[in-house]
Amino acid sequence: MTSTTGTTGKTGTACPYCGWPDHAEPFQVVSRHATAAGSTVWTRCGCGSLQVRAVDARGMRVMSRSRPADVPAPGGR
Repeated sequence: MTSTTGTTGKTGTACPYCGWPDHAEPFQVVSRHATAAGSTVWTRCGCGSLQVRAVDARGMRVMSRSRPADVPAPGGR
C-alpha cells in the first residue's frame, strides 16, 4: 500500500481523491483489530482508497491511505 504525502498520521478532513469526510461512516469496514490502546480499523472509501484508522482515547485518526486503483502513481509508476 502506498500512502499519500501529507496524510499519514494526521487528522485530515476528507479523502484527497473523492472528498468523503474522514470522520463520516466509512464506506466499507474491511477488518478491525484490538490493540493495547484501542483498535486499528482497515476501511475502504467509496472511491476505493484503502485506509488504516487508529481508534483510541484521542478519537479516530486516518494513519495511512492508498491511492484508488485507477489513480496513477506520481511519476507514472
